[in-house]
Amino acid sequence: MRRTNKATRRRHGMQVVTLCISTTMVLILIGLVVLSVLTAHNLSNYVKENLTVTVMLGDTVSVNDAHRLCRDLYHRPYSRNIDYISKEQALKEQTAAMGSDPSEFLGMNPFAATLELQLHSDYACRDSLKWIEKELKQNPKVTDVAYQEDLMDKVNKNLQKVNIVLLILAALLTFVSYSLISNTVRLGVYSRRFIIHTMKLVGASWGFIRRPFMRDAVAVGIMAALLACLVLGAAFYALWKYEPNIMNIVTWQVLAITGGAVLLFGIVITALCSYISVNRFLRMTAGELYKI
Repeated sequence: MRRTNKATRRRHGMQVVTLCISTTMVLILIGLVVLSVLTAHNLSNYVKENLTVTVMLGDTVSVNDAHRLCRDLYHRPYSRNIDYISKEQALKEQTAAMGSDPSEFLGMNPFAATLELQLHSDYACRDSLKWIEKELKQNPKVTDVAYQEDLMDKVNKNLQKVNIVLLILAALLTFVSYSLISNTVRLGVYSRRFIIHTMKLVGASWGFIRRPFMRDAVAVGIMAALLACLVLGAAFYALWKYEPNIMNIVTWQVLAITGGAVLLFGIVITALCSYISVNRFLRMTAGELYKI
């Protein structure tokens, strides 16, 4: 009898380990998808906010006038950052880039002073850029406004496609993960189906019978979620050591939301699978239990 109990406990322990490992693997994949979806949004904002609108100033605009214009533009809702590049600085940069000084053979500085305007992500789209350009050109100090319109359109379209693909992948992965975890949980409950029937015969309520199964399932879900978060955290730490600037896109808020989503999904999916599996065997008669 003691040997039988040990064998039963060993078998149950192996089932718990198997469920924990399989759930951890699924939660790692789900965590990667959640992280990708959240990161795609931050990446979209990061790319949009680093696209530059070049505001070219007239030759008669002094440095003080240019700085006053900068202060005025900073109060506009679309302005995120403004860099003033004087004619002398532009000449110096182009001389370094070309390897020769164009003013030596032209007899003059051919470059105009400019303002490098970076926008908030909400304004980095075609419609907003049109009225921003129109507003800037109304200023007599501004001679022209230039930006890469096609590049901004391509960035917006490509990021929208990426978001759609990630959302579809998340939906498919959720369905697949539910199926995998459900099958693993069902196997664990199946091995104890006669215990469930015996408890039902002695008058135990369905809630009383479900409680230990639900408790074990939630415990496994929490353990698997913590292991998944540990693996994801180690992978992100290695990525951060390789590229520290990744924190501009993958923020602490994104990491916290990803960890919370993994933990929540681990608890909900294992508890739900356990609830459904136990109820299935609770509805069966003794004859049906022997036939499955």
